[in-house]
This record gives sequence, C-alpha cells and structure tokens, in this order.
Amino acid sequence: MVKLLVGRKGSGKTKSMVTLANDRVESSNGSVVFINKNHRLMYSLKYKIRVVCMEEYEDITNSDEYIGFIYGIISSDHDIEVIFIDSILKHADISIEDLPEFLERLNYIGEKHQIEFIVSISASADEIGDVAKKYEMLN
Repeated sequence: MVKLLVGRKGSGKTKSMVTLANDRVESSNGSVVFINKNHRLMYSLKYKIRVVCMEEYEDITNSDEYIGFIYGIISSDHDIEVIFIDSILKHADISIEDLPEFLERLNYIGEKHQIEFIVSISASADEIGDVAKKYEMLN
C-alpha cells in the first residue's frame, strides 16, 4: 500500500503529487491527507484535502516519532483513504539509509488500516537501491 515517486530535485515530483491528490479527492469516498514540509502548497491543493505542514511540528526529529505522528493522524480520522508524503527526506531527519525500515513500517500501517501511502523521494532509483524494486513506482 506504499507507492513511490522517485527522482532528483526539480524533476516534477511535487507537481505530480499535487495533481494526484487533487484528482484523488474528487473520486474519494474518504479523506485525503497531504503532508508537506511547509505551507508552500497550501493554495495548490483543493480545499477538501487535509494539509499537514511539518514546520509546525519541529519536535518530530526521527522516524519513530514520525510514525507516531502518522498514527496520530490516522486516529483522528478513521476515513482516511490516502496519505501523500512529499519529499520524505526533508522530514524529521529521515535519510536514505532509514528508508527501507520506514517504508516497511508505512506499508504495515497501510495494510492494517487500509490506507494507501504515496511518498515522494528526492533521489534517483539507483540511490535508493532495492527499495525502488519493492514498491510500486508511479513515475
């Protein structure tokens, strides 16, 4: 239940995610959440999308805390269908080395709660290695 958008900075991942989120909210029966580093995309996303800006949660500093934060979002809305996470490597000091475990945990959460995660990663497929082979790539 984890899908990836992978590519170098400036390759159009964020624009693709915004388009996917805006399209998804129109066909969704549940909630759509978009997690971004800052408020920059606030007006690019349709008003029905719950936008979470990580700058407001600067005390989330590692992947364990980030996963706890995701659980908090899910516990506040049991109708979430999809969570978009833009540029995960810019959130909570998550590094490329952390990705395999982090994405595995997201996948577990997604399967348990029937939530799809769409995650963008600012790196090449070669840089993230086997992670790119394990999850569906949207680009």
